[in-house]
Amino acid sequence: MINLSCFKAYDIRGKLGDELNEQIAYSIGRAYARVIKPTRVAVGGDIRHSSQPLKLALALGLLTEGVEVLDLGMTGTEEVYFAAQYLEIDGAIEVTASHNPIDYNGMKLVRAGARPISGDTGLLTIRDETQRLLTDIMDPQALATLQHQSNTLAGKAYWQMGPARYKKHSILLPYIEHLLSYINSATIKPLKLVVNAGNGAAGHVVDALEQAFIQHAIPVHFIKIQHQPDGDFPNGIPNPLLVENRQATAEAVRHYQADFGIAWDGDFDRCFLFDEQGEFIEGYYIVGLLAAAFLQKQPGAKIIHDPRLYWNTAAIVKQHNGQAICSKTGHAFIKERMRSEDAIYGGEMSAHHYFRDFSYCDSGMIPWLLVAELLSLSGKKLSQLVSQMIADYPSSGEINFSINEPAKVITRLAEYYAPQAIETDDIDGLSMNFGNWRFNLRVSNTENVVRLNVESKGDIGLMQQKTADIKRFLIESE
Repeated sequence: MINLSCFKAYDIRGKLGDELNEQIAYSIGRAYARVIKPTRVAVGGDIRHSSQPLKLALALGLLTEGVEVLDLGMTGTEEVYFAAQYLEIDGAIEVTASHNPIDYNGMKLVRAGARPISGDTGLLTIRDETQRLLTDIMDPQALATLQHQSNTLAGKAYWQMGPARYKKHSILLPYIEHLLSYINSATIKPLKLVVNAGNGAAGHVVDALEQAFIQHAIPVHFIKIQHQPDGDFPNGIPNPLLVENRQATAEAVRHYQADFGIAWDGDFDRCFLFDEQGEFIEGYYIVGLLAAAFLQKQPGAKIIHDPRLYWNTAAIVKQHNGQAICSKTGHAFIKERMRSEDAIYGGEMSAHHYFRDFSYCDSGMIPWLLVAELLSLSGKKLSQLVSQMIADYPSSGEINFSINEPAKVITRLAEYYAPQAIETDDIDGLSMNFGNWRFNLRVSNTENVVRLNVESKGDIGLMQQKTADIKRFLIESE
């Protein structure tokens, strides 16, 4: 049996070589075609050196099954989501490993209308079909044929394989116009923004937005750092959740006296914001900020949030007469709940932000555009917009632990705190509410870690104390 551990709960992600290679990518393309039964599919890939050959092998698999393939070129994940809806095609696949190490890659798969394909909605069936197909291409002659076809496809803008066609296609301009539809360009005041693509895929979209700003007379000036796409990642893997990756953006904001800073992960489906002082703002508070912005435009709308940290979001939604709805963590769950509730916006503290008008998908470009509009309309600095939220609901930020037997440790923790808790739920992991503070502890769906989040009501000392208590419990339980 071939190891297909690259199939995860929400997507495909694995180490290059045995876990993910061109043969596996080719078989995934064929399996996707057999399970989803599409006529036309778009494919894109991030800037990792392995993304192009994996994408071409994937395309060959689709072509082998008679599927027309539209190659979008180098893209971020949200460009593929946009294509799935805008082009009215039957599905789309992005080749990306986002913020994983350099020797990893993966895929994010959607159906028509950018509906996600996860473990509950077809991904495991695709995995099983991939497993069956792989045995057919492991002989040397088949591998040589696949490599020859990939080399041929690499140099083509158009190619026909039997009845199926492959062609390169750009959706960049309509995608940019769609992004601009979220703001009233006439309200934007002069802004200076530091933008850090982390040498990932975001740079070309920033450049296209810059040109659009000039054409629409939008007075936004970009200061670009780590801008050029580079699969060698000379400044490290783009993952602003890591504290050591924040310094460059923070220093540039302070040096250039920018209004705020933006940093993206590799496939830019997440954006991370820094205020005018270069201080990193936890994604949790941006959720509250955007929820308020949407509810001001559409009072009474539904807002989806995850259960890790939510007191601030719930308070803001209530203040603006909206409806706050809790969903299990993870893009597939959030998107499904947004569709069923027809929610206007959904946000996760991990900096994933979802928008009804973006096919309920997550975007790393729409959030900062909305924040730029908020600054312009309010006349306030970004630090002023979030300071009260941070004071009212101080939080620990997400803390990760490597634990050998997480289920046993979480059970012991639940038993220890049960006498003090006034509410316990298992919507996603273990959440316990003690009235003036709460925590959530959950096992990651994408990494071998346990994640802790703690928040309190207006008492940063209490939050810090309880965070330290739980950290000590987890470490001593190992």
